[in-house]
Amino acid sequence: MQAAEADVLVVGGGPAGLGAALAAADAGADVVLVERYGFLGGNATAALVMPWMSFHTRRPQPPRLGDVGLFPTDHGEGEPVVAGKHIEVIDRLIEAGGALPPSVATGYTVPFDPEVFKTVALDLLDASGVRYLVHAFASGVRTPGRAAEVVFETKSGPVVVTARATIDCTGDGDVAAAAGAPFEIGREPDGLVQPMTLMFRLVGYDAAAFGAYVGEHPDQWRSVHGLWDLVDEATAAGDLDLAREDILFFGSAHPGEVAVNSTRVSQVFGTDVFELTRAEAVSHRQMSQVAAFLRDYVPGFADSYVAQSGVQVGVRETRRILGGYVLTGEDILTARKFDDVIARGTYPVDIHNPHGKGTVLRSVPAGDAYDVPLRCLLPRDVDDLLTAGRCISGTHEAHSSYRVTPTAMATGQAAGVCAALAAARGCAPRRVEIGAVQAELIRQGADLGSRGHEDAAAVEA
Repeated sequence: MQAAEADVLVVGGGPAGLGAALAAADAGADVVLVERYGFLGGNATAALVMPWMSFHTRRPQPPRLGDVGLFPTDHGEGEPVVAGKHIEVIDRLIEAGGALPPSVATGYTVPFDPEVFKTVALDLLDASGVRYLVHAFASGVRTPGRAAEVVFETKSGPVVVTARATIDCTGDGDVAAAAGAPFEIGREPDGLVQPMTLMFRLVGYDAAAFGAYVGEHPDQWRSVHGLWDLVDEATAAGDLDLAREDILFFGSAHPGEVAVNSTRVSQVFGTDVFELTRAEAVSHRQMSQVAAFLRDYVPGFADSYVAQSGVQVGVRETRRILGGYVLTGEDILTARKFDDVIARGTYPVDIHNPHGKGTVLRSVPAGDAYDVPLRCLLPRDVDDLLTAGRCISGTHEAHSSYRVTPTAMATGQAAGVCAALAAARGCAPRRVEIGAVQAELIRQGADLGSRGHEDAAAVEA
């Protein structure tokens, strides 16, 4: 059995894991990041979860965005509330020609090229001195109740990485669950989770032809969801059986390309390999049908074809690891503030119907943002572990907001800072003073709002 050691171990190389690894290294820790795929980016690259959703506050009446509605958003021209490592990654993507900056034209999302993202992630880790291992799947821990030694399955056999502090950025909370941390899955009262979606990229799209069609038929476009008459026509002809309530497009960093989010597989659990298998089969067949519908029925798509689908189906929700605080939907919708704030978010409560069609959207108050407290990153019953990304402590409703990329990266950065400070002090992450975590986050450029700045200043004083 092979082994490696580090101050901080980050499990998962997605947005949360990148934020965690870069932040921990910036704080002075020796960091090892381990990723199950052969590339970095997590759901952003493996499942094509694109674009980055808005991390800006909402205006009461968002402007009409673009001529063809390819950048759906619940946000207007507000203020950004996520900074730090998140912005560093976006800036590098833009410099590399792999992303468009957030603006009115993009609906304050960040369209990006997933292939460019893979290389940018490698470059950032190399520059920061983070060691990384890919093609390694976390299968368990050596000691129950602890995450100090995580076991990974590889082509070389098992590999054990030992660390002073470990951060679970797997999305599914795999390490936390293996170590014995309590968790919840699904909503009350039936335990169902949000459905899965296979995203795909279409190229050969004619924006001018599609825009002209939308301009001539504004009644069926209805803001950013539409094509109702064409959907009805294709459905009646037996050419389309749409699993969700809309055809949803997102713009790309490149002309002639769109990302399509219109497949949906309900009542499947991402922690069950047999249900994942079914989700892959169902979603790929849905993708083929949607792509054919667009090509055969929708102006602007006659020459389009699927250039890429996700390496795996996109999983929205699995385990939520219970921590010192459980963030709630009410916390999101009232923009609640916490003394131990380590990240902020503005994305709406966005719940895709676990039973079938329909999506619930409920916005954060206009011009405001909610706080994520450090306690949500500290699992119960396991002292040497933090969580980051969509598996942090929250309810089904709150999870539907904080699961998006900007907030995931922000919680990753916070976990990385706390883990690095814990490793340096030889203590459990929950024993690190919140003011010290906030002060280091602010040094790294994170945005904690006025409360975080006040608390960090008090500690420094």
